[in-house]
Amino acid sequence: MALQLLIADDHEIVRRGLRAILETQRDWTVVAEAVTGRQAIDQAREHPPDIAILDIGMPELNGLEATRQILKLLPQTEVLILTMHESEQIVREVLAAGARGYVLKSDAGRDLVAAVEALRDHRTFFSSKISDMLLTSYLRQPERNEPATESSGRSRLTAREREIVQLLAEGKSNKEVAQMLNISIKTAETHRTNIMNKLDLRSITELVRYAVRNNIVEP
Repeated sequence: MALQLLIADDHEIVRRGLRAILETQRDWTVVAEAVTGRQAIDQAREHPPDIAILDIGMPELNGLEATRQILKLLPQTEVLILTMHESEQIVREVLAAGARGYVLKSDAGRDLVAAVEALRDHRTFFSSKISDMLLTSYLRQPERNEPATESSGRSRLTAREREIVQLLAEGKSNKEVAQMLNISIKTAETHRTNIMNKLDLRSITELVRYAVRNNIVEP
């Protein structure tokens, strides 16, 4: 049975490389490509993939939010994160969002096909560095009683608010946010005010710093 794949990465050379690797496999077809997280959702809706391969750092909507929305739209789709980030926090958030695979770009040549095969069979797959990180974290967890961190503030944001944080941090105006999300300018302004209050931020500069620290946008 043919396996249908979606690739989302904002670098054309990466998408070409991934497609070249994937389509050497018999009956594997890349049915869609996307440059932004928002485009990935649209492409997934139009060409439902068996597996979506997403980068984390994409414009307009990052891979974490795209994962959440694609899985809400298509629960049977498996998501594989392919990224340069080795952050434990990001790995945990990705798993919480529903992705079952996490491969570092540095390991893609060796691990990509094996990762897709695992997700095709509804199994998990992690690059060895990520597996070691998760194991180390698990082993020391009984000792841990972590205080609230910035990620706890992020978790208080709604999915729509997280989208707006990224767009504002990328320099979009309230009008541009409203147009992109198909909401009124008044609603966009209200969201912006609520976000600033929830996160106790006083300026867009602080919001940008928050977005960078929490890997919502690339620095």
